[in-house]
Order: sequence, then C-alpha cells, then structure tokens
Amino acid sequence: MTFPHIRRSFSAAFAAVIIACGGSTGRTGVGEPVPAQSARSESSSLPHTKADVDFMSGMIHHHAQAIAMAQLAPTNGASAAVQTLSARIINAQTDEIAIMQQWLRERNLTVPVPNPKGMRMVMNGVEHDMLMPGMLSEAQMKELTAARGQEFDRLMLTYMIQHHEGAIKMVKDLISAAGAAQDETVFKIASDISADQEIEIARMRTILFNMANKP
Repeated sequence: MTFPHIRRSFSAAFAAVIIACGGSTGRTGVGEPVPAQSARSESSSLPHTKADVDFMSGMIHHHAQAIAMAQLAPTNGASAAVQTLSARIINAQTDEIAIMQQWLRERNLTVPVPNPKGMRMVMNGVEHDMLMPGMLSEAQMKELTAARGQEFDRLMLTYMIQHHEGAIKMVKDLISAAGAAQDETVFKIASDISADQEIEIARMRTILFNMANKP
C-alpha cells in the first residue's frame, strides 16, 4: 500500500527543515568549480558534507540489520501480516542500500560492505562493531533468532519499531547538520526512509495492539 499524499506532505516539510537548518554552507570537499582532470577528480569533487557521508555509510549497516531481522520471518513461524511487512522491508531496504553504495562510489569514497552488526571501527588498535541508533544488540538478535510463532511476531514488531525509530533519529541528525542533505539523492533517500518508516511504525503498532487484544 502506498501513501502518496503522506509522502508529498512529508517531503514538503522535510524541505522546509533543510532550508532552515542547512543552506549552502558547511560543505566539505567543495570549492570553486575547477576543470576536471579525470573522471575520478570529477567524482571526488561532487558536493557533499561529512554528515552526508556518515549518514549514507551508517544507514547501509542499519538497513543490513533490518534485512537480517526480516529474513527470519519465513523460517520462524511469523504470521501472514508480519511476513508481508518483512518482505516489504527486504525489498525496499535492499534497493536503498544499492542507491547509497552507488552515491558513495560516484564520489570515490569508501563503500561499506553491509554489516548487520554495525559499523566496523578501530579503537586503540582493536576492531569492534559500533551499532547505529536503534540497532539491536547481539543479545537481542539472538533472542529474536530463537523465537518462534506468536513470540517471534511480538519480538519482531517490538524490535523493528525500535530499529525504525533509530533510523528516523539518524535522519533528524542529518538534517540538523549545517549544509547537509542538499544533495538531491541524499535528500530523497532520507525523506523516503523517514516517511516510509513512520508509516511502518504505525502499522506495526496496530498489529501489536490487535495481538494484545485478540480474544
């Protein structure tokens, strides 16, 4: 089901916030236009901010975990409603990962391999995975993976709401950064993620309510 009127309304509001928070300042890697010496130099000079790069890179891992969660639905005895929701999440977020990777690739930036455990970081010479906002801990993922039937539905919906709320926070952090989300692709994917996930949160809360009040 699509909600074009909600998407249009959100995009207009999102644009207003971008104008209020951003403007044309605060970009990194951008100077006066210069003749490109090669396709590589052209790509690396495309306008973007650090906040844009952090958002696109981090959301790749964030989406990877949502997909891993959703892929459990068919094997863990999920209800028809949860399986439908999970299939939609897989399709939409797989496409969005490809867009975000392409955006980074076009700017000759590091293109992360999607990691459901979060962003790989090195601190004091030791590698560890850093969770993005809303992402499930290792213990939560194990709990979800072990659940079956109605218990799986309850955990899946509860944890996916948590996960979606984290993605919306990432969008808010992006638009609060000076000069961020001025790029058309960054703006569109951020607004789409926020609009779609707000709708899905409402849908998941309805399913949970119906489960709790089922005779």
